[in-house]
Amino acid sequence: MHWNTASRVTTIIVGTVFIVLGLNVPTQTKAQTQGQINGPIFIPSEEQNISGVWWTRSYSPEIELIDGTDLPLNEEGRARHAENRATLEADPLSDEARKFCTPDGVPRILAAPYPFEILQTPGFVTIIYELNRVVRRISLDTPMPDDNTLLYFPYYSGHSVGHWEGDTLIVETAGYNDKTFIDATGAPHSNQLRTVERMRKLDDGRLEVEITSTDPENFTAAFTATYFFDFHENVRIEDYTCGKPHRDISHIIGVSPPGAQP
Repeated sequence: MHWNTASRVTTIIVGTVFIVLGLNVPTQTKAQTQGQINGPIFIPSEEQNISGVWWTRSYSPEIELIDGTDLPLNEEGRARHAENRATLEADPLSDEARKFCTPDGVPRILAAPYPFEILQTPGFVTIIYELNRVVRRISLDTPMPDDNTLLYFPYYSGHSVGHWEGDTLIVETAGYNDKTFIDATGAPHSNQLRTVERMRKLDDGRLEVEITSTDPENFTAAFTATYFFDFHENVRIEDYTCGKPHRDISHIIGVSPPGAQP
């Protein structure tokens, strides 16, 4: 999978401190979320402050598991992966996420070589990905929707709920549709996919996201990958349109040279 690396002018500016004006914000029901509300501004505690723009240093089209093994695909999963891989190699634009700018889904979007921004407000953590203009809204300290809701209202990025355990945000997601891939090589998943992400800021200032995925229809066991991101105070999220030039990402390790087509 290649990436267009031409630059473009910034068109969207989103601050790292979210100001809530004229909105009814939910009251926290648990003590795990730490922070203070100063008028319309919510300020997370230092321990739990993961707000801001984050950007990876490297890109791999294939998900890299923490134990160094291959994906634990079952027989059906291997067959689907082989079919998807052959289709993508023959026509890269058969990937709807690149052709039509549909969301990449999780965990694939965590590997994207474009930046994303995290906004923290009372009761929610919102992640805005530059790639395909994807927005994930994580509801804090609330239960996962019931099985019927997950079945009849699937999302590309699923339904996400989260809670804090000290300095780590735990995000559970279910209710995915089956229209995305696990990674850019076409690794499949079904609507039974469930993921658990553990997000925390490390002592060196990087953001660590560890994600464990399960899907009994395509895999024989759960599998875990970890991603690391640097904080970028002066980077702003830009617009993203399929088939149009985007920001220069040629400095990201693993990205094709400038001028390469997706």
